[in-house]
Amino acid sequence: MSKRDYYEVLGVSRNADASSIKSAYRKLAMKHHPDKNPGDKKSEALFKEATEAYEILKDDEKRAAYDQFGHSAFEGGGSSQGQGGFGGFSGNFSDIFDEFFGDVMGGGSQRKQSRGADLRYDLDVSLEEAFSGTQKEIPVTTASKCDSCQGSGSSKGGRVNNCSTCGGRGRVRVQQGFFAVERECSSCNGEGQIISDPCKSCRGTGVLNKTKKLSVNVPPGVDNGTRIRLSGEGEAGQRGSGSGDLYIFVQVRLHNIFTREGKDIYCQVPIDMASAALGGNFEVPTIDGGKLKINYDAGTQSGKRFRLRGKGMPGLRGTSRGDAYVETLVETPVNLTKRQKELLKEFSADGNSRGPQTDSFSEKLKRFWNGN
Repeated sequence: MSKRDYYEVLGVSRNADASSIKSAYRKLAMKHHPDKNPGDKKSEALFKEATEAYEILKDDEKRAAYDQFGHSAFEGGGSSQGQGGFGGFSGNFSDIFDEFFGDVMGGGSQRKQSRGADLRYDLDVSLEEAFSGTQKEIPVTTASKCDSCQGSGSSKGGRVNNCSTCGGRGRVRVQQGFFAVERECSSCNGEGQIISDPCKSCRGTGVLNKTKKLSVNVPPGVDNGTRIRLSGEGEAGQRGSGSGDLYIFVQVRLHNIFTREGKDIYCQVPIDMASAALGGNFEVPTIDGGKLKINYDAGTQSGKRFRLRGKGMPGLRGTSRGDAYVETLVETPVNLTKRQKELLKEFSADGNSRGPQTDSFSEKLKRFWNGN
């Protein structure tokens, strides 16, 4: 049976670039890999065929020869037929497969990395603490180095030897049909070492759960989602390997006066209707603990905004402060006395009690009803 065209095998055009050829092979190799299709002879044949095609088309010189002479370029005296056991394919399946899938399918010769896991801690702070910065002490329960064996996993006097199965590499090569893959050594679980007498406290892992207190420096200007990293304060790695990191995620609590948007803060100040009509002043607090007096004109409406430059939150890493915005909220009186009601009726009957928004809305209504 004649061989299929290599471009047809990979499903690419004859002018496909190297990246497209590599991507096409990767998809086919993952789909038809014998580990995913145990006992499936058809998948095994397709995997073999795709790898043979890729071995030729990935090499510029071989590809040029194939484009000119086809399969005959690799047959006869000048070919390498039979060297690789695939009739014209001289490459090594394991080398090609490791090029793509060494990390995923177990390639490489390094023993298992057992660095400890990273941890997360959610820290609540007040808006005032976010403004000025603060020092917090937090409790963290995590896997820490065993004091009995100092993290080695071995009892006193015990020996730690290289695993005889994998020779200390942590991985073993397994032949599967026409290619070989590496897998984690089952004798040492990928550690590469065997402990003759494991520590009784930690059972050979080198770690125990402990609660420790850590001091966290919260800088001024933090906001929701600000992340603080404490290097090496995560879980301890097994048998003395490196520790992970602890990530502090800051959450700023809601404030009963101020709301925050980035570096700017906002607050609403209620004023009674009479004061709004006559004008006056009021005091407002500032986030740094101070007070400011604000004067407002007669006829002030709800939503009137005053800007206090530089009175907002600081930026992280010492950048300039934002602004504070004070907004008026004119309140309608309730629970009026009889006399107050009479005075308001006299005020309303005067005819000059309309505000600017009332006049504007009346004009809009007239135009709407008149079809303008």
